[in-house]
Amino acid sequence: MAKTNTSKQEDTHVDGRRRDFIVVASYAMAGIGAAAVAWPLIDQMNPAADTLALASIEVDISKIDIGQSITVKWRGKPVFIRHRTEDEINTAQSVELSQLKDPQLDVDRVSNPKYLVMIGVCTHLGCVPLGQKTGEIKGEYDGWFCPCHGSHYDSSGRIRKGPAPVNLEIPPYTFETESLIKIG
Repeated sequence: MAKTNTSKQEDTHVDGRRRDFIVVASYAMAGIGAAAVAWPLIDQMNPAADTLALASIEVDISKIDIGQSITVKWRGKPVFIRHRTEDEINTAQSVELSQLKDPQLDVDRVSNPKYLVMIGVCTHLGCVPLGQKTGEIKGEYDGWFCPCHGSHYDSSGRIRKGPAPVNLEIPPYTFETESLIKIG
């Protein structure tokens, strides 16, 4: 009988290992199946190719004359690029921080003092400020003016008067060459 008990114990031991293998294999297959089902759902949340194409743009600024501004579209928002005059640069740099609602130095807002690059969306309620085109109202500080609620921005895009809480936003940008800016 001892041989029979040993034989049954070995069979039980082998059956236990076999059962453990089946359980582990079942969990592994269930995990792989869950991943196979979840992947398309997760992958569809990635941005579309046309959105990724707009993630960054390059702008040729060589044709912007001194004192002129252009508007380009980046991520569905207007971006103002202004080739500032010496007077605009000097005025923007001479403003004392105590006079500003959202204190920020002009040198912290520009990579090259000649060019101001900012998102042209009012920080109050998302309107597009005037002052980009020649002859438009520029507000009391010779910059941009939001006629919807009366926010006035200076030649550095800093809020000076009105309900807007903060300065116009500066997008991430770099000068690839002297005449090419990459936004984004």
